[in-house]
Amino acid sequence: MLAINAAVLQLPGIGMSSTQLYRYVRHAHKSGVRLLLLGEYLLNPFFHELRTLPLPMIKEQSEHQLRVLKELAATYDMTIVAPLVTVKKGKPFKTAVKVSAHSTSYYDQQILIDYPHWNEQAFYANESTVLKEPMIFTVDGVRCAVLFGFELHFDPFFAMLDAKNIDLLLVPSVSTFESSQRWGELIRMRAFTHHCYILRANRIGEYRDGAHAWRFYGDSLCVSPDGTVAQHLGNTEELMIASIDHHAVREARRGWGFVNRYKHRMT
Repeated sequence: MLAINAAVLQLPGIGMSSTQLYRYVRHAHKSGVRLLLLGEYLLNPFFHELRTLPLPMIKEQSEHQLRVLKELAATYDMTIVAPLVTVKKGKPFKTAVKVSAHSTSYYDQQILIDYPHWNEQAFYANESTVLKEPMIFTVDGVRCAVLFGFELHFDPFFAMLDAKNIDLLLVPSVSTFESSQRWGELIRMRAFTHHCYILRANRIGEYRDGAHAWRFYGDSLCVSPDGTVAQHLGNTEELMIASIDHHAVREARRGWGFVNRYKHRMT
């Protein structure tokens, strides 16, 4: 049976301190965790603060955090997926990094938020032309993929993922504004109709922008391939460990067969 223990670490932004990461990763390792997911703007400041910082400062912080992730992955033989702001040729990119004991891979977010009150597209230099396949990798036989939270809204990504028969979709997010119910419904729908587990990591804490408070409510969760919430966290600092079982994914595909009904019609 192909199965792994995967975990979400729900924290506020941690700055340059790595104490919490080291403590939680050690605990996760003792609990048999093979894959760890972090939320958005946890290793870097939240977007509205970040965009006021000099790029050399952002680059220095991100390079420090990447060194920490590589050390933890190598020490505990664990795969860690974490959003990180990278700086290349003097430009910022919003990226998810996948670090294992022996390799490092990157996935640049392809569809960015572009609303007036939160315009990441105007700040980051991420390419926004033809959509490409999300990051896909395997941990102990379990096939995993990564999408940023905002990208969860867009159907073309799921056509790509359906073709790859993934078991687990990892979704780092930074949700706020009392949107917990809406996000929960979206994640359950995607897990059910695409026959996969979804592990969503959301950060906690608060950022104040003048008179406005951006409160990040947590509610990180694991949804099973049948669309039920297997586990979820509250709004405090916590570590969630979930069992990801390929057999459950296979049974969902066999029982409901949504993906198989249209796969052969795709060109």
